[in-house]
Amino acid sequence: MDLAQQKEQFSVAYIKAIAAQAGLNNAHPSVDDDSIDLELIGKDFKGILRNPKIELQLKCTSRDLLNGNVIKFPLSLKNYNDLRGDNVLCPRYLAVLVIPENVQDWVEYKDEELILRNSCYWVSIRNHPKTYNKTKVTVDIPLKQRLTKETLVELMTLASKGEYL
Repeated sequence: MDLAQQKEQFSVAYIKAIAAQAGLNNAHPSVDDDSIDLELIGKDFKGILRNPKIELQLKCTSRDLLNGNVIKFPLSLKNYNDLRGDNVLCPRYLAVLVIPENVQDWVEYKDEELILRNSCYWVSIRNHPKTYNKTKVTVDIPLKQRLTKETLVELMTLASKGEYL
């Protein structure tokens, strides 16, 4: 497996681990033609939708993209256009996992714990403007928007109410 495939698999495993802790189910579209890598589904939420869903485009990078309090992530134009706009059934988010450069540092094994490194951040680009770029769009992802169990529950609660960020 090449490095890009390893990063893809690691980002899916990372999000699935957080989703499991949050009590969310997941589905993996068999064809990624709409920039959705993973769907997360809630159950028994109290909003207008009892089983809300959010969709995620996952990216994984070991490059230094930090600039102040944001990650400046170069997103392909296709992904950008697929994730923006409000004409979709459920909320869509970009999730970027920042990992160490060395593959051996991604996971640490101890007798009573397994540590996954480093952190994942999320952003909604739903309301971002149309762009005239030809290949990529740099998206700012605030470091304060760390993807955690609590964040996933919050995003799912909003989705159950028919709300988006």
